[in-house]
Amino acid sequence: MGKKVMVAGHTCLDITPVFPKSGKSLRVDEVLCPGKLIQMEGVEIHTGGAVANTGLAMKILGAEVCLVGKTGKDAFGSIVAEVFGRYGAADGILAVEGERTSYSAVLALPGIDRIFLHDPGANDTFSFEDIRSLGEEGLKDVALFHFGYPPIMKKMYENEGEELLQIMKYMKRHGIATSLDLAAVDTDSAAGAADWKRILEKVLPYVDFFVPSIEELCFMLDRPRYEQWHQRAGSRDVALVLDPEQDIRPLAEECTRLGAKVILLKCGSPGLYYRTEAAGKLQELAEQTGICPEDWAGREGFEASYVPERVLSGTGAGDTTIAAFLTAMLEGYSFRRCIQLAAAQGACCVAAYDALSGLLSLKELNEKIEGGWEKNEKETLLQEKGI
Repeated sequence: MGKKVMVAGHTCLDITPVFPKSGKSLRVDEVLCPGKLIQMEGVEIHTGGAVANTGLAMKILGAEVCLVGKTGKDAFGSIVAEVFGRYGAADGILAVEGERTSYSAVLALPGIDRIFLHDPGANDTFSFEDIRSLGEEGLKDVALFHFGYPPIMKKMYENEGEELLQIMKYMKRHGIATSLDLAAVDTDSAAGAADWKRILEKVLPYVDFFVPSIEELCFMLDRPRYEQWHQRAGSRDVALVLDPEQDIRPLAEECTRLGAKVILLKCGSPGLYYRTEAAGKLQELAEQTGICPEDWAGREGFEASYVPERVLSGTGAGDTTIAAFLTAMLEGYSFRRCIQLAAAQGACCVAAYDALSGLLSLKELNEKIEGGWEKNEKETLLQEKGI
């Protein structure tokens, strides 16, 4: 490939109890109730967070990747280091005495979205200084910087996101393209009280690829709309009740206004919404990444998801979707194929309990797409059009 990627941000250990394969969907109140005993069928333990899910996925897909994260010097930290070491990617992981390694207990109940019991641990103290400590040598030959999950990293949202802003500005000063992913926010936490609209207003002018989920974005930019969506959905998955034209496009337009160049919004099982700037605003990005401005400019549409072979867990599906998109972009694929590969990788990911076991190479994904892989077509799709 020849283009180096740095993936930084949230690092944790995912612990996923395996529920019995009963063939029926479970309700939350059938599981999370006092005194109930649920017979389980093992446990899956894997690295999680954007650094592991997106970074290692990009490495597996063939990118040259440097990972930057923070853990404690504890038992969970040792597991994280051992996993990253297997991929030859442990050098940028900072293990700090006295810190706790972050973990998530992931409840992947059959038939409903995941529930996360999360401890941010050392992610809360990750800062601009941790990036700058790598020195100029650490940025040598880096073409793309991807940062993931600032909403669950305390210093990234404190003081109106000043630390996150410094990181993105630092990368732009060094001529590096930038990518930013978000994470779900606990509404009752300090992150939930942060002024996310103000944070994005400050940060997005320095973001080339903005790749959050639609729910995360709506929570941050338009809380009343977010609450209306949940009222409309009731007990259903919010993504299933959204209309690309009426619900999604206004948020994407706002992101474009704030400065993002290429927007890819993950919309759960229905698929992906995308929107890009005009060619004139993609020239610098083209120089940094090698994309063709004429091919990438003025795109807007909704890419329906592919039908997965099975669904075990959505853990990491959004992250690996982004990994495929960014890797394909750096390898010189057309914009259209980058979007297709992103949707295809997400469908592969849900067939495993962790983010990495279900991955297919870009070559294998291309073959499945060319072979007529069935898609989950929504009844109403935003047809691709010029902006």
